Amino acid sequence: MTGQVLYRKWRPQRFEELIGQEHVTRTLQRALASDRIAHAYLFTGPRGTGKTSTARILAKAVNCLGEAPRPCNACPSCLAINEGRAVDLIEIDAASNRGIDEIRDLRERVKFSPAEARYKVYIVDEVHMLTPEAFNALLKTLEEPPRHVIFVLATTEPQRIPATVLSRCQRFDFRRVRLADVVRRLEAIAQAEGLHATRPALELIARSATGSVRDAESLLDQLLVYGREGTLDVPEVQEMLGLRGSDQVPRLVDALVAKDLPAALHLVQHLVDDGVDLRQFNREVVSYLRGLLFLAVTRDGADLLDLTREALEEMRTQVQRTTVAGLTSWVRRFSLLDAELRAGWYGQLPLELAVVEAILPESEVAPRKAAPAGRP
Repeated sequence: MTGQVLYRKWRPQRFEELIGQEHVTRTLQRALASDRIAHAYLFTGPRGTGKTSTARILAKAVNCLGEAPRPCNACPSCLAINEGRAVDLIEIDAASNRGIDEIRDLRERVKFSPAEARYKVYIVDEVHMLTPEAFNALLKTLEEPPRHVIFVLATTEPQRIPATVLSRCQRFDFRRVRLADVVRRLEAIAQAEGLHATRPALELIARSATGSVRDAESLLDQLLVYGREGTLDVPEVQEMLGLRGSDQVPRLVDALVAKDLPAALHLVQHLVDDGVDLRQFNREVVSYLRGLLFLAVTRDGADLLDLTREALEEMRTQVQRTTVAGLTSWVRRFSLLDAELRAGWYGQLPLELAVVEAILPESEVAPRKAAPAGRP
């Protein structure tokens, strides 16, 4: 029997369950309480931050038979949406329904009154994938929509949406969720699912998700069965998610700061022997060096980095032994490696050369010019 994946099982059902988007939920609840519902909304932001979940909660709220501004999740309308059988909630994937014919069909269907609910709610996901002709067709409906229709357009790339469409929507920008909020969410899910996991392990999962709650829940889902036999800790997470070299990033930076070239090269070889993905490792190095640069040039850099207290203390110690110019040079140098490591023609050589150039003085790294003829 197939089980339900975690991100669907634990999808928020109320505004209060959404994390990291209080600026959105607060405004929507006030609009619902005052009965100032717009006919078209645009939800933008990174993937996995709650755009579609918010759209579904909004659809429940406008059709709920209980009191505004929150859905009761108990009336027939709310239950129909929760169980996926609400005929007046239509979800469209614009990536696979992006042509003018599909939008013309939608324009014909919006004319009909809702079958059961107060409003027909159309959620158009990845709306930026629509063709220019489809956008023009949709624009006519957005300009003069029927009173019983609400559109929610969701996208990760708002810059690709025509200004004429943007001007017809109320826009809400979703933010990446802070690390601490994602960890708290994972802790609650792990406890409910009977999974014993250490906080550092959950923090590693949250960092790997880069602010996407859905991605974090999907990663936890991968580890759920693996962790049933005992306590899920950092080594297990690294092994399962291919992040075995992540704990070596600070050690490599220590070698760079100390200008210990043998230690740095030995560490790279150790990563290769362990089968670590060097491209992924290098990305983590760049991210770590960027964090050091923030700490070096800003007083409130710690608030911008969204890291644990222990990691910040270690990074502050390293910053005291470096310079802004040196960090800038390192960030630039290591960020250029991605394409070379992706090709894989020379194995770990590009990373080793970057380490050498980061540690040795430029005069020792640069090739010497040949002496003019007749001179020694």
